[in-house]
Amino acid sequence: MTFLLAGGGGLLSFNPGFALWILISMIVFIWVMMKYAVPPIMEALTSREAKIKDSLESAEKALERAEQVSKDNQKALREAEAKAQQIRKEALEEAELLRSERISKAKDEATQIIEQAKASIEQEKKQALLELRNEVAQLAIKSASVIIDAELDNDKNNKLVDNFINDLSKN
Repeated sequence: MTFLLAGGGGLLSFNPGFALWILISMIVFIWVMMKYAVPPIMEALTSREAKIKDSLESAEKALERAEQVSKDNQKALREAEAKAQQIRKEALEEAELLRSERISKAKDEATQIIEQAKASIEQEKKQALLELRNEVAQLAIKSASVIIDAELDNDKNNKLVDNFINDLSKN
């Protein structure tokens, strides 16, 4: 410890001249800094602060716009879904109506075809009956003429009718 307190520059020794020079150089340094370095630094800091503030405001506005666009998109999506549901519903109703119309039309056509078939069958039946009557009439006339040509004998008449019937079944 004696070494530290000895007179020639120990750590705890105080030199007033040196202290004065340090004080003067410190004041000059602070004055030079205040005069030449601090204003540009302060200006740069102020500019940087303004840019950061503007960037934050722009980011907030962009975020608000993005949220608004998102809300608008969700609203448009809901509207589009509702419209799609409506279109689907209308398409199903239209398809059901079309199916009903086609079924009704098919039933009407089937009924008409059945009616035409019945009329055709009835016409053919009448035609067949008419032809049968004509044939029966011709057969009756033939048989009457055969009977008249022959004598009016019962035995002969019966024999003639039997022969005529046998001839018919052969034909």
